[in-house]
Amino acid sequence: MKIKIKDAAYEEVLAQPVERHRSPVRPLWIFRLLLKLLSMPDLRATNFTCRKTGMERLGRREPCLILMNHSSFIDLKIAASILYPRPFNIVCTSDGFVGKNGLMRAVGCIPTKKFITDMTLVRDMLHALKKENSSVLMFPEASYSFDGTATPLPDSMGKCLKILGVPVVMIRTYGAFARDPLYNNLKLRRVDVSADMEYLLSPEEIREKSAEELNEILQKQFSFDNFRWQQENNIRIAEAFRADCLNRVLYKCPYCGTEGKMLGEGTELSCGECGKRYELTEYGYMEAVDGETEFRHIPDWYRWERESVRKELENGTYGLDIPVTICMMVHSKCIYRVGSGRLVHTAEGFHLTGCDGRLDYTQKPGASYSLYSDYYWYEVGDMICIGNGDVLYYCFPGEGGDVVAKTRLAAEELYKMTCRRRRERRG
Repeated sequence: MKIKIKDAAYEEVLAQPVERHRSPVRPLWIFRLLLKLLSMPDLRATNFTCRKTGMERLGRREPCLILMNHSSFIDLKIAASILYPRPFNIVCTSDGFVGKNGLMRAVGCIPTKKFITDMTLVRDMLHALKKENSSVLMFPEASYSFDGTATPLPDSMGKCLKILGVPVVMIRTYGAFARDPLYNNLKLRRVDVSADMEYLLSPEEIREKSAEELNEILQKQFSFDNFRWQQENNIRIAEAFRADCLNRVLYKCPYCGTEGKMLGEGTELSCGECGKRYELTEYGYMEAVDGETEFRHIPDWYRWERESVRKELENGTYGLDIPVTICMMVHSKCIYRVGSGRLVHTAEGFHLTGCDGRLDYTQKPGASYSLYSDYYWYEVGDMICIGNGDVLYYCFPGEGGDVVAKTRLAAEELYKMTCRRRRERRG
């Protein structure tokens, strides 16, 4: 899937008119049927099955909030199939509307900006549920998993459930990540996919529980490890490209500590500094070709990278300063490529400069609990996105190795440190 990009001057982009807000509409039955039909080939190819628990508690015409883990592009196809013929709106990233605003709204999509405070989103969800009598599908993780484990959930989810006051249904997928992990450049593996759909919370249960208790329930529901699932279920992935671009996730060598010189190619991951090589086995383990295997489990390796980033932040040695190509989004007509600049990330937050000195944007560490970052974004390239409710800046690194994963880890750890300091100041 590609996205419409247009070259333009920075001032020209800033002068673009603000897009008018539009309330979501209930998707017509023809679009619901079309989504289901278009989803069938992929689901048939993956021998898809679905297990349902407690769904008899949900009325046929009763709108609900559907929460789903976010593993790969097949997620929406799964939802379109198992929810049919129930009408539902879909909360999705605003850049998904670029060049196809009318179509996206007709199929029931609700735009939102990832990891940015969006005051209108809850109102739009309420409109769909109460005015349109349509359910709402939401991926609360907001981003695909890098290492196959859950990404952070916003602390506001519990409050959101209480405001909406409708039943909550959970959809959890199995095999979707293994079939199409984000790092692997959209190359599909032969893996069966399944899902569990469960009636999770009734309106009465939501009223009885505090927002904190609801958050705890959701944290348990969004606790998973896709590589562990593969290992425990003896899922064999024999494709010769299974380690291609794995360096995007495992960017730091555990043997020599060098960053940005790992190379994932074929079935192996190797360090360009010390030469150590690891094989990604058919059952999802990392095995050193020679010598000790520091981390057999990819999420353990990624967790070590997170801990390393946290130590850098604590001792003041963390820093990102790279040249980037800059694109901007101010409306859904297109993405504007405005030139080049530099992206700096420190304990003080982000600082983006460019366009011959005309662009100067800063973002504090407490602005968001995570970072919108992606691999091979719309087939353009690896990307880091920052911004606010008015404009989004999509930054494509020009050099400096694999920085996307580390920057997201740093943003998440900085947010935690900022929140901790705030709590300490309050006593």
